[in-house]
Amino acid sequence: MPLYPILSALLGYPEQDLVDALPEIDAALAEWPQARHLLAPVTDMLRGEALIALQENYVATFDRNPAHSLHLFEHVHGESRDRGQAMVDLIDEYRRDGFEPAASELPDYVPLFLEFLGALAADGNDARAEQLLGEAIHVLAAIGDRLARNQSPYAGVFAVLRTLTDVQPQPQQEPPVRDMDEALETFGPGADGVEPLLAPHTGPQAVTFYPRGTAPVPTHC
Repeated sequence: MPLYPILSALLGYPEQDLVDALPEIDAALAEWPQARHLLAPVTDMLRGEALIALQENYVATFDRNPAHSLHLFEHVHGESRDRGQAMVDLIDEYRRDGFEPAASELPDYVPLFLEFLGALAADGNDARAEQLLGEAIHVLAAIGDRLARNQSPYAGVFAVLRTLTDVQPQPQQEPPVRDMDEALETFGPGADGVEPLLAPHTGPQAVTFYPRGTAPVPTHC
């Protein structure tokens, strides 16, 4: 069983179904001892706290702290025009590989991205999944580092992701400063006033997890 679906589930908003699935998750992690060790803080937290406390912690960790946002391109493009195009390109990437993303989530939501990698791995496309993870690991590692500095149990999920690629994460640049007027014009208003709009584009583009002109030099362990 690929690790990606487990990591995706652990990063999702805590619901009773996730708590009920913890014994199954523990059993699946038996074949991944290093991952099981790294994930112990988050699985222990999910087992040991009331559901309402888990949900409040999740919102405080990811929704109220932009540094921990689970939307990949928010860390790359901020709310610049490039973010909308990047999300369109990522949806195209999903669909080219036969994966239809849930309409309820933006395509750069980390649990959705990991679900996609899990689907690739389950279809025998492990190399493709690892390639895409390697391209995104710079952003994922930066999120994990911030979580670790704040002693969040969720940091373990990102620590596991680092073990699944040979690509050495490179430092992330700060995303562009949010321009509210431009964001509203480009993406349209949403629940928070700045919901990215998947704008029209001229055709399939390569997905990149870094700002234009700042691609990191690949470094392998």
